[in-house]
Amino acid sequence: MSGRKTDGLKSWLLVIAIFFSLSPTVIFFAVSQVEGLSNEQKIVSRNQALNTTASLFIGLAVIINAYYAAKRTEALKKSAIAAEKNNEIGIHNLELAQERLIAERLTAAITQLGHEHVATRIGAIYALEKIAQDSPKQYWTIMEILTAFVRENSSIKPEQENSVEELAKVAKVSTDLQAALTVIGRRNWEQDQKNQKLDLRNTDIRRVDLSNANLQRLDLRGANLTKANLQKANLFEARLEGAKLCGTVLYEADLQSCNLEEANLCGANLNRANLTEANLRSANLSGASLRAANFCGANLYKANLQSCNLKVANLSHAKLFLTNLQGAKLGKANLQEAGLIGANLKGANLNGTNLQQANLNAAKLEHTEIFFANFSEASLREANLYGANLMGTNLQKAMFHEANLCDANLMGVDFFGTNLCDVKLAGATLTGAKNLQSHQIRFAIGDRTTVLPDYLDFPTHWMRSEHAQKSAAEAET
Repeated sequence: MSGRKTDGLKSWLLVIAIFFSLSPTVIFFAVSQVEGLSNEQKIVSRNQALNTTASLFIGLAVIINAYYAAKRTEALKKSAIAAEKNNEIGIHNLELAQERLIAERLTAAITQLGHEHVATRIGAIYALEKIAQDSPKQYWTIMEILTAFVRENSSIKPEQENSVEELAKVAKVSTDLQAALTVIGRRNWEQDQKNQKLDLRNTDIRRVDLSNANLQRLDLRGANLTKANLQKANLFEARLEGAKLCGTVLYEADLQSCNLEEANLCGANLNRANLTEANLRSANLSGASLRAANFCGANLYKANLQSCNLKVANLSHAKLFLTNLQGAKLGKANLQEAGLIGANLKGANLNGTNLQQANLNAAKLEHTEIFFANFSEASLREANLYGANLMGTNLQKAMFHEANLCDANLMGVDFFGTNLCDVKLAGATLTGAKNLQSHQIRFAIGDRTTVLPDYLDFPTHWMRSEHAQKSAAEAET
C-alpha cells in the first residue's frame, strides 16, 4: 500500500516538474507576441514574467524538498520501529538467558543443600539468598526451601531439660541451621506472599542467635527456642502457640499482636519488650523479667506470672482474669483499667502501682504490699486484702463492697467517696486515714480490734454485733 502511494507521488511530481519547466517558455513567448506595447512595457512585462517563473521554480523546489523530507522521516520512523523491535527481542532473549541461569543456579544450590560437608551446605544457603535477591520471582520459593531445610534437620525431640542446670547444657543449633535461619531473619518481608506464613512449626532451634532478626508473621507453633537470643527481634503477628521460650532473651523484642497462647516463657528476659495486643492466654511467664514491658491491651487470661518482675511495666487495659501474679513485683507498674477479676496477687508488691479504674473483683491480695498505690475508682468487690499493707494508698471512690480488709494496714489511706458497705475491717488499722466519714464506717463491719482515726467515734452496732457473736459462740459450746 505504501509502495502505491509512493509511485503516485512520483507521477504527480513529474507532471508538476514538466509544467514548471514549460511554463517559463510559454509565458515568455506569450509576452513577446503581445502587440501594441512599447519597448519599455515589453521589458517590464518580461521582468514580471521572469519573476513569476522564478517564484514557480522556488515553489517547485519547496515541493520537492518537502517530498524528500517526508521520505526521510518515513525512513527514520521505520528504522526506529525496527530498532525498538530488535531491542525488545534482545531484552526478551536476555531475560530468558537470565532465567535459565537462575534456574541452573537454583538447581545447583538445592543439590548442594544435601551435601555431606557443612561448608558446602552453608555455601548453598547463601547462594540461595543471593538468588532470592536477584530474582523476585524465586524469592518465596527459596524462603520455603530454606524453612523446609530447617524443619527437616531440626525435628522436635522428647523434652529432657527442665531444670536451670539442664538448660545451661543445651547445645547450640548447628552452623548450617543457624545460617538458614539468619537468611530467613534478614529477608525482605514485603515480598512475602499474602495470607501465607513461613512454616517453622515444631522445630528444635534451641540457643539460636536471631538478634535483630525479622521474624514477623512466621509460624513457630510448638517450636523449641529455649535459651535463644531474640534480642530486638521483630515477631510482629508471629504464631508461637505452645512454643518453648524458657530462658530466652527477648529484650526490646517486638511481639505486638503475637500469639503466645500456652507458650512457656519461664525465666525469659522480656525487659522493654512490646507485647501490645498480644495473646498470652494460659502462657507460663513464671520468674520472667518483664521490666518496662508494654502489655497494653494484651490477653493474659489464666497466665502464670508468679514471681515475675513487672516493675514499671504497662498493663493498661490488659486482660488478667484469673491470672496468677503471686509474689510478682509490680512496683510503679501501670494497670489502669486493667481487668484483674479473680487474679491471684498474694504476696505481690504493688508499691506505687497505678490501678485507677481497674477491676479487681474477687481478686486475692492477701499480705500484699501496696504502699502509695492508686486505686481511685477501682472495683474491689469481694476482694480479699487480708493483712495487706495499703499505707498511703489512694482509694478515692473505690468500690469495696463485701471486701475483706481484716488486719490490713490502712494508715494514711485516702477514703474520699470510698464505698465500704459490708467491708470487713476487724483488726484493720485506719490511723491517720484521710476523708473517712462516719457514715462510711457505719456500713462497714468492724470490732474492737479495729483502730479508727481519732476524729471518728466507734460505731455502737459494732459492739452489739461482737457481743452477739460471743453469745452465739458460748451457746454452741
